[in-house]
Amino acid sequence: MNTVRLNITLPSAVNDDINRYAEELHEKKSHIIASALAMYFDYLDLKVAEKRLSEDDGVRYSIDEVFEDLGL
Repeated sequence: MNTVRLNITLPSAVNDDINRYAEELHEKKSHIIASALAMYFDYLDLKVAEKRLSEDDGVRYSIDEVFEDLGL
């Protein structure tokens, strides 16, 4: 996996939490942060999907139409 070094600013309480979890779990702080961001991005994916579903563009396909188009 490619990695990138970042310089970020965090509230001290968040930094304290990261340090505490890293020590308790014997994990690197970068691993804790990367894991937390991955989970947050999953949450954002859901929010984007919900937003797109709520936007009525008038285009809807039944599962039968999708299967027919795919030749299944």
